[in-house]
Amino acid sequence: MVEARIFRAYDIRGVYAKDLTEEVAELIGLAYGTMLGNKGLTVVGRDVRIGGDVLARGMARGLSRAGCDVLELGIVTTPMLYFSAMHFEADGGVQVTASHNPPEWNGFKLVKPGGATLSAGAGMEELKDRVLNRRFREADKRGEIRKVDTIKPYIDFITSKFSFDRKPKIAFDYSNGAVAVVMPKIVERLGLESAAINETPDGRFPGHLPEPTEETLKDLQRLVLDSGADFGAGFDGDGDRVVFVDDRGRIIPGDITLAIYVKHLDRRGKVVFDVSSSSALKEVILEKGCEPVEMRVGRAFILNAVRELNAVIGGEKSNHFYFPEIWGFDDAVYATLRMAEIIARSGKKLSRLVEEVPSYPSIPIRTFECPDELKGRVVEQIAEHYRRLGLKVNTIDGVKAYFDDGWVLVRQSNTMPQVKMTAEAKTENRLREIVSEAENLIMETIKKLRERG
Repeated sequence: MVEARIFRAYDIRGVYAKDLTEEVAELIGLAYGTMLGNKGLTVVGRDVRIGGDVLARGMARGLSRAGCDVLELGIVTTPMLYFSAMHFEADGGVQVTASHNPPEWNGFKLVKPGGATLSAGAGMEELKDRVLNRRFREADKRGEIRKVDTIKPYIDFITSKFSFDRKPKIAFDYSNGAVAVVMPKIVERLGLESAAINETPDGRFPGHLPEPTEETLKDLQRLVLDSGADFGAGFDGDGDRVVFVDDRGRIIPGDITLAIYVKHLDRRGKVVFDVSSSSALKEVILEKGCEPVEMRVGRAFILNAVRELNAVIGGEKSNHFYFPEIWGFDDAVYATLRMAEIIARSGKKLSRLVEEVPSYPSIPIRTFECPDELKGRVVEQIAEHYRRLGLKVNTIDGVKAYFDDGWVLVRQSNTMPQVKMTAEAKTENRLREIVSEAENLIMETIKKLRERG
């Protein structure tokens, strides 16, 4: 039996051997192959998670039953799966991964032709319906399954885009994830100096959970200081996100990292960013002579916007960065080398580059438990509240209300029964006021709607 809850906004996730088994993987592969028209070439990769080999095998078999030819990539990062879809001119692809989830989890990221994500509103509903209702179409002839090497062509592709006269030293925290399979080879090819922790790929993630957070990055911060590195790079489990640590050991937020990229662009154009980003980013974009484009949170939206608008770069506060020179994909390896290039060419320390970006007090995202069926109504009522106050309101993703001296963003989680809130202001005192008012408003709105049923 396949549980409906494993189908999420951007991917499929569940606990391995409970929600996700080889048989479930095969059914999903058969359904996706049916959606692809029972023909074509697909690529299947996996990260280092436990059970990844089993699930990749089931996925390949399901796609083959649907008539699709399958190229098995083995252990790769998710961006390497995207690269492979383009390199091998595939009609679709699947990465077996649960990104930053705990070790017992696994899942699937499905890729459409061109490397765009299968997501809510873009194919996920059809896939879910086909799997749950067994609406498959098995081909008369099974597709061929064969193993291919994508590591060498990926390394050749990435390294061809960089050369360093001055070679910065980088401290890496691989989080025992998939980036450890390829980044050391790239570092060696480019002749960069490095120091590393948690460099052994291990799906149990013995170093720490495979998500770069304030807590898990503590060892990387120490490594940067102890090794005298120019900067540090902490990766998530599947290699599509990287969080940077500057030479003073400070963690750099994703929107500030994007601002640094923007300041060092060699051409002007549209810059795509998500609604939770700091006002400082917009200021930098305008100062650079570029055009700011605010979008909904999520890869599906940012990637599409970067491509459709021919943007010069895109990014999210969550540390996904999108580069048009690699088809708009978010690739933590490429993002790290771009940062190394900026530091090498500018001759400035990362701490100095950070200080050149305006800084405003803000809070990390806060979550409020809220039943799924109430999330949309909560956000709508909060938007109406701010409109009644005469504030400018942006509803592209939840509600973002603008004050003269700050803003607050309230949006529903795409994956959890939660409402999320973040805020920014010109001063700490004003930030506390905005946050306190917003928290009370959110909790009161949830309470009232619960009572009404």
